[in-house]
Amino acid sequence: MAVYSSLEIANKDDSCEEDDGRPKRTGTIWTCNAHIITGVIGSGILSLAWSTAQLGWIAGPISMVSFAIVTYVSASLLSDCYRSPDPVTGIRNYTYVDAVNAILGQKRSWLCGYLQYLSMFGGCVAYMITTSISMGAIHRSNCYHKQGHEAPCVFGDTFYMLLFGAIQVVFSQIPNFQHMEWLSIVAAIMSFSYATVGFSLGFFRVIENGSIMGSLTGVPQATTAQKLWKICQAVGDIAFAYPYTGILLEIQDTLPSPPAENKTMKKASKIAISVTTFFYLFCGCFGYAAFGNRTPGNLLTGFGFYEPYWLIDLANVFIIVHLVGGYQVFSQPVFAFIEGWLEDKFPDSEFINTSYTVKVPFFPTHLNLSLLKLRARTLYVVLTTIVAMTFPYFNQVLGVLGTISFWPLTIYFPVQMYFVQLKVEAWTRKWIILQIFSIVCFFISTIALIGCFQGIISAKLE
Repeated sequence: MAVYSSLEIANKDDSCEEDDGRPKRTGTIWTCNAHIITGVIGSGILSLAWSTAQLGWIAGPISMVSFAIVTYVSASLLSDCYRSPDPVTGIRNYTYVDAVNAILGQKRSWLCGYLQYLSMFGGCVAYMITTSISMGAIHRSNCYHKQGHEAPCVFGDTFYMLLFGAIQVVFSQIPNFQHMEWLSIVAAIMSFSYATVGFSLGFFRVIENGSIMGSLTGVPQATTAQKLWKICQAVGDIAFAYPYTGILLEIQDTLPSPPAENKTMKKASKIAISVTTFFYLFCGCFGYAAFGNRTPGNLLTGFGFYEPYWLIDLANVFIIVHLVGGYQVFSQPVFAFIEGWLEDKFPDSEFINTSYTVKVPFFPTHLNLSLLKLRARTLYVVLTTIVAMTFPYFNQVLGVLGTISFWPLTIYFPVQMYFVQLKVEAWTRKWIILQIFSIVCFFISTIALIGCFQGIISAKLE
């Protein structure tokens, strides 16, 4: 990282570089909003109607609003850690792991990095499960339309997972796929589109029914224990849908200064979380109001809706397009880490460091392939495919992924960095409030994680 004296910085005021030697940052509060909303609204929104159904009309909306508040508090704490040791004039931390390393030390940065990569791997598994379900839903939708709603239109997900895996093997060899400018634009359009279709179908079903279905306590279960497990899974699904701490500092790094980046980021977070919560409440509440106790686990693939079948198909196409690119966004950082580690570990290895230029028919540029990338990335895709095929349980898997990373990445590290960054002394009022906040979130996420694991085990044994 380049470090300049005050005179050198002053001389750069009229140049095209920042004080760290990087090109001028051109982000705005609105581009931040777009990045956050694109990063947050994803496959998790499809499970929120089911989550609301398990929690009921009181606890469901309250839980979504509560997670929105928790996410905003976390984002505000983390945005103050973009620069250290001072949140306004300190040295920039370009990534989450950089911030943890600079503020809390190397050991905890390793733990943070491990959890981030585990979360990314889990995100790829979730995207594979969701995409295969959407592929199968298009097949079943057309089957129901032709043969009637009572037809036995049952198709396995294995073929679709293998097809999605094959697509990702090819896409994983495209250099800098996650940096293509059109990817974020397409992802934003797709996520808004299927979210809009979801709550619109729920809204019109409520109008068609002429009544609001559901109850204050949610879907009844045979035993209190079963009800508790379902509540835990619902909380886990909501936890999966909200946080974006893993990309917050990267988004903040696009902002110019002045005004201070942390102030702009807090404003952007408030707007983006408000918009996201609006979509989540509409999808969750209208989906539950439309189906009551019969609310499907996935709003657009559970076939609460059969008609118009073409709109169901279109919404699932939106999901597939979004998650094909989303898989690469999650996996490319893992690829970079693994390949970088191997290159440093074996600098003289011909297998690792030799690359070949390949011309692919109908592809605009030559591909720079290496045996390392070909084998390592293919193996990674195969591994995510195997895990997805072993545990193809949409709601339960989302719940596990949401809860396993929620407390450490969204709560613990931001709170601990805030204490060091702002020099918050122990047993002061702010310290006590934030520690209580962290402890409460820890217990909630732990209980939810246990419930989600129980759901996976139960589903596997059925």
